[in-house]
Amino acid sequence: MKRTELLFVLILFSFAGFAQDLGYAKQIVNTLSSPAFKGRGYVEKGDKISADYIAGEFQSLGLSPITEKSYFQKFDISVNTLPSLVFLKINDTELKPAVDYLIEPASPSVNGIFPVVSISREQLGSKEELESAVSKASGAFLLIDSRKEKEESPEIKKQTDENVKFLTETAEGNMKGIIILTNEKLTWRAAIKQGIRPVVTLKKDMDPKTIKTVDIRVNAKFIKKYETQNVIGYIRGNVEPDSMIVMTAHYDHLGMMGRKVYFPGANDNASGVAMVLNMAKHYAQARPKYTMVFVTLTGEEYGLLGSKAFVANPPVDLKKIKFLVNFDMAGTGDDGITVVNGSIFKKQFDTIKSINDKYHLVPAVKVRGEACNSDHCPFYQQGVPSFFIYTMGGISAYHDIYDRFETLPFTVFADYCNLMIRFFDTL
Repeated sequence: MKRTELLFVLILFSFAGFAQDLGYAKQIVNTLSSPAFKGRGYVEKGDKISADYIAGEFQSLGLSPITEKSYFQKFDISVNTLPSLVFLKINDTELKPAVDYLIEPASPSVNGIFPVVSISREQLGSKEELESAVSKASGAFLLIDSRKEKEESPEIKKQTDENVKFLTETAEGNMKGIIILTNEKLTWRAAIKQGIRPVVTLKKDMDPKTIKTVDIRVNAKFIKKYETQNVIGYIRGNVEPDSMIVMTAHYDHLGMMGRKVYFPGANDNASGVAMVLNMAKHYAQARPKYTMVFVTLTGEEYGLLGSKAFVANPPVDLKKIKFLVNFDMAGTGDDGITVVNGSIFKKQFDTIKSINDKYHLVPAVKVRGEACNSDHCPFYQQGVPSFFIYTMGGISAYHDIYDRFETLPFTVFADYCNLMIRFFDTL
């Protein structure tokens, strides 16, 4: 075989390896973000379906369970859920859930037809106007027209936003509920408590003066003690097994809003789980120097509950963790990656950047300082050297029904995976 032919074969073999990794990643994301996984939340056991699936992947890859019998680290959380009926009609028009409106996740149950009283953002800044609207809305829904039609001063914006929060979270007045009319993107979240009144976020081109009635039906269920689980496996090191490199990603997402609406969470964070599983697949065959620990966490969307549970009752010695990398939102990368804690652990950040400068794997490696915005944080607060890395650019879908597998670009996924393997091999 000629030298040029051999080189061509080697290149094809290299790309085939990456293609296999990418194919496996896509399979993972497609599965985890499918309707059968219920948005990986706490309605219809979405978290347990997801945990069982990940544990099955760990087993098939040959990872050892964190205990003698199980990959699971179980703990309890509290959660408010909207597991069944969600219905909204404004005047005589039935609206589409998660397209036209969201029921805020802390909402209690409500069922009935109620009058609507409106107040504008400008009126919210006046104590007299606010008190008058609250009084008029006794036994009714208060509609807050929160659309920003002109630029507000920071002081007015802060006061207005504080008044909106006050109305939605306190028992002031005898209102049956709140409707917030917005012109911003609808994004959902999670709730560990149940609020005092239902709150609807409405995105619809409607004149609030024409809104006279709301027909709303919501069945909520607050679960004070729900058992969930982290999923943990490891590969024993070949040279220094008492030192560990840990990779984490949260597998939970927002679950379901009613029986029909689920939030797929392809990028957030099925993609991070796919990264962890890709790493597990690689190191299952590569005989690593250090013990490699692979952790998929639940409860991140509810306040980093899975990572907090891990460090509160650590199944491994935290002092033996040489380095930890948390992957969250790994499915884009048009603009490269950002490394949280990069300015704290500068030596390790410089290593990642130098690898990328040499091999040109992702468009950019950007540094960021401390931020307690993902599951690395509880580990870092316990003295574990750690990064949180996320991809930048690409799709804008986030905490909505549009974060789907079909539109996730996986722009640099294979090269991102290669970059991290090269980084881990330097530790």
